[in-house]
Formats: sequence, C-alpha cells, structure tokens
Amino acid sequence: MPFLRVSLIQDMRHIQNVSEIKTDVGRARGWIRLSLEKKLLSQHLKQLLSNQALTKKLYKRYAFLRCEEEKEQFLYHLLTLNTVDYFCFTSVFTTIMIPYRAVIIPIKKLSNAITTSNPWVSVSGELGDSGVMQIPKNVLEITFDCQNLGKLTTAQIGHDNSGLLAKWLVDCVMVRNEITGHTYKFPCGRWLGKGVDDGSLERILIGELLMPCADEDLSKQCRTPPLQRSPTQTRRLSITSLAGRNNKPNAGQIQEAIGEAVNNIVKHFHKPEKERGSLTILLCGENGLVSALEQFFHHGFKSSRIFQKNVFVWDFIEKAVAYFEMTDQIGDTEEETESFRSMYKVFCHYVNAINVTPRNIGKDGKFQFLVCLGARDHLLPQWIPLLVECPLITRMYEEYALLRDHLTVNSLIRVLQTVHEFNITLESSLVKGITL
Repeated sequence: MPFLRVSLIQDMRHIQNVSEIKTDVGRARGWIRLSLEKKLLSQHLKQLLSNQALTKKLYKRYAFLRCEEEKEQFLYHLLTLNTVDYFCFTSVFTTIMIPYRAVIIPIKKLSNAITTSNPWVSVSGELGDSGVMQIPKNVLEITFDCQNLGKLTTAQIGHDNSGLLAKWLVDCVMVRNEITGHTYKFPCGRWLGKGVDDGSLERILIGELLMPCADEDLSKQCRTPPLQRSPTQTRRLSITSLAGRNNKPNAGQIQEAIGEAVNNIVKHFHKPEKERGSLTILLCGENGLVSALEQFFHHGFKSSRIFQKNVFVWDFIEKAVAYFEMTDQIGDTEEETESFRSMYKVFCHYVNAINVTPRNIGKDGKFQFLVCLGARDHLLPQWIPLLVECPLITRMYEEYALLRDHLTVNSLIRVLQTVHEFNITLESSLVKGITL
C-alpha cells in the first residue's frame, strides 16, 4: 500500500471539498477535527505559525501566538493529544463521501499471487457498508468512494471459484481511509476455494486499527494485537489437523478463555454506550466467544483425516441435526420429551437456515454464524445439552472431551447464561443472507 503523505495543504483541501460545511468557522473546526484525528494538530499548527509574515499581518504584537515561548509551550502541550485515538472527524461528518483504498495480500509462498476466479470484497463499518465490489482480474489493489463507513469493523472477501487456479490463500486485507489516514488490517490466513481448507468461497474478517507508522510497506506488518485479530489458519491448523496436536490448548486454558470472552461481553454492556468498543470483535475476534467455543468443541474431537479429508465440528452438528430429525422421542419422561422436542426443533431450524443460505461460507463460517445467532437469541445454553445427549457424541468425541464432562458442561451453561440480560445486536455482515 503506497504511503499516505502528510500534507497540510491536502488536509485543507479535503475540508474545502466537504459541501456540508458552509462557513469559514465551520471549515476551521472541521480542519481541527481532522488534524486531531490524524494526530497532526501540533505539527500542522507549527507549520502554519512558522510563517512569520502571515502571523504579523493577522495578529497584533502582544498576541499569544506571536510570543515564541508561549507558542512553543502551546505546541508542546498539543503533542500530548497524540496519545489518544480520536474519531472526532469520522463521527461528526457521517454523510460525506470518503475515498478508500483496499489491498489484498496473498501468501505467495503457498498459493498463487493472483487467482483465475473473479474475486470481490465488501467493507463494513459502524455507519454502513460498501456493498460488494468486484476486483478486476490480476489486480490486488482497488480504490473506491462511498459514504463514510465510520470505524471499520469487518471485511468480506470471496470469489466465484472459476478458472484453473481458483484456490487462493489470502494473508490479509488492508483498507485505508484516504482522508483520515486510518488503516485497518483484516487478517485472514486461510484458503478460499472448493476442495481446500473448509471449502469456503468467502470469509468474514475482523478488522483492527493499525497504529500510524513510518514510510514503509504496510504489508510487512504480519502481526496484530491478539485481542482484535481474526481467527487465522495457524490456530485452526492446531485444532483440526494431525500436524498441530502439540499446540492444542488444554482444558483449563479453554475454560479460562470462555470465561474471559463472556466477561468481556458483560463488561462491554456495563460501559456507557459512547465508551463501548466493537461487539463484533468480542464475538468473532481472536479471543472472542466464537473462538473460545470452537476450542471447547474441538477438545477431544476425533478430527483425524478420513480418506485425506478433514472432519470439522460442523460435520458433528449436521449429523446431530439428522439424528434429531429422524428421532421420534428424546428423554425418559413425557415432560422431558416435549421439552427436548421443542429445543431440538429450534436448533434444527437454525442449522438448516444456515445451510441453505446463498452465501458460499465454509464449515467454520457456519459454526461462527450458529454461535452468533445463538448468542443474539439467548439459545446457546439450550443447544449445548442437546448435543451432549446426542448418541453420536461417543463416536465423534474421545471420552476425555470437555463436551462429555457433565460438570464442565453445566459450568459452561451457567457462564453463557450470564449474557442473557443483554440485548446483543449483530452487524449486518454477520447475518446477511440468513432469515431467522
């Protein structure tokens, strides 16, 4: 991604081009907001005030800005504002058109740099989404204009699986606001294509804001803060393949991760609304609820390859749904039968709705959908006992699996019930194409 040059003149032109601002005072305020958000207020003012001829023309001799000592101290104090991330421009001018730049970075050592299929990308933020944008073939970078998206939260990337070299291993997607300079990284680290990985043709990536850096190739930044990273292939390999068995988290670490994920959601809702971060990160980020529950379901999972084909947790869920749909009775008493029938019918309805979605998501993506929808509708504590009681669990899970430990399962249910009092709203990118 090309370096975005720091320019006082360019920032002034950006403000002049905002048609929503009608007065010179409004433009001055808009410029201050933009400079503050870009952490350039002190630098820009220093450049402006260095023009002594202009300051002498506009200010009297006793003016504060013509006193060198006070001016230097003033500019020094303004530097302390750079320690805080402000979004005072982005959050105020919500209807203006913003130019964005998106760069797709593939893993060239293991995959083709360019895919023969027709790739696309869609970027979402707190204020809206860009819609699906087709990426021209043999191109990894696009620019687009759309109404201010606000803080970016997710990016979706996919392709139509056409051509001889359709399979594509994407490292990450980088998106930059060309006015504010805010750059977001959306880690992927997974394949797109049929017959590889979990067969997904599209992925939902969770973004994190990168700190401003010097003039360097942003694609070299390969690591991001763990609290805001998308689940990557590295973690998934450690829990789905034979190669990474030594890297699996133990039972205690998994239970601690679930508690931490739920605790973060609870703390999110106890904060004042203006101070809350992204709920999507808490649900789907690296240390989010989806990741923690995925580790729980993978513990003791018999995921050895069958005829060179990976077995995923979603395979177990689909088999459980097939069992429920052809079973006439579950439970020992009539009361239990009706209760379980009601719960498993709802569970089957959700799983089937996810399976018939027109989106080309893989098995891990479907599991993410199920967890997000279950969290939104407060159904996760009801679904887990269903899977525990399903006879298939003995065939697909080892005896030591957490899912077969009733004390651990009861503890998990109690933890998940703590979020029932909160109204969880999912952003559109997480539920698009699913009617429930």
